[in-house]
Amino acid sequence: MASVRFETVDVFTDRRFGGNPLAVFVEADAIDDATMQALAAEMNYSETTFVLRAADPANDARVRIFNRKHEMPFAGHPMIGTAFVMARKGMIDGDMARLEIPAGIAKVTLSRDANGSPVGGTVEAPQPVVMGMEFPHERIAECLQIAASDIVATTHAPIFATCGNPYIFAEIERDAVARCTPDLAAFHRAADDYPELNGRFSLFVYAREERTLWARMFAPLAGTWEDPATGSANAPLAGLLLDRLGGDEIDFTVHQGLEMGRPSLIAARAWRVGPEIRTSVSGTSVPIFSGTFDF
Repeated sequence: MASVRFETVDVFTDRRFGGNPLAVFVEADAIDDATMQALAAEMNYSETTFVLRAADPANDARVRIFNRKHEMPFAGHPMIGTAFVMARKGMIDGDMARLEIPAGIAKVTLSRDANGSPVGGTVEAPQPVVMGMEFPHERIAECLQIAASDIVATTHAPIFATCGNPYIFAEIERDAVARCTPDLAAFHRAADDYPELNGRFSLFVYAREERTLWARMFAPLAGTWEDPATGSANAPLAGLLLDRLGGDEIDFTVHQGLEMGRPSLIAARAWRVGPEIRTSVSGTSVPIFSGTFDF
């Protein structure tokens, strides 16, 4: 019988039972694909990661990321949380982790406390921001059971954007953030009406006051009714806002998960590199518990 150890951490928080929980299975090369997916469904977190030997010895590990239903090319809190767990176990030399993921190389710069212990990190999205099609206000309103008049289009219309993991972004009125309630049938209709999205219709809504955002993310078709902290969405959102507001760089403080009772704090940043917009998200992590999976 083989055993693989796992640890869970809460990411984008400085206290237990806040932020976004993550399960990390280390030295998981012996686990097959189907079992990885089953374990992700069993853990029932937004994402679960599996740390494997790197294909390129210049990198620290290959990491596979699964939500409850599918493998993912990139996700923010799993990269920070995985690097945090690896650093605590002595699996990373120095303060930079290079993690091979389907979307490319995720670079995580670790942050440490006065004693040198890891406390979190910053992950740079592996791909530049790509923006795409826009969506009618009524479609967003129908999916979240708010009024079309709650959609704010001063900066941008509801729009597709990605840094490796696709989302639809809509700015809404501040008081509408708490009123969002997903309508699963409406999400299915939207996915059917936009086949180019390949069955994925994940909505990220936010209210903005200068550089502070209050956000929620709903991906019921991927098994995540609501996500308490979404690094892979906050990154392209920062890039989208830089594109629309102008300048060479921009940063935001994002509050997410408040309505779920899991308050999360995310620092999102975007900057220009030639014609591209690159992005990162930062946050702290807290260890929760550990165990073994025997198979």
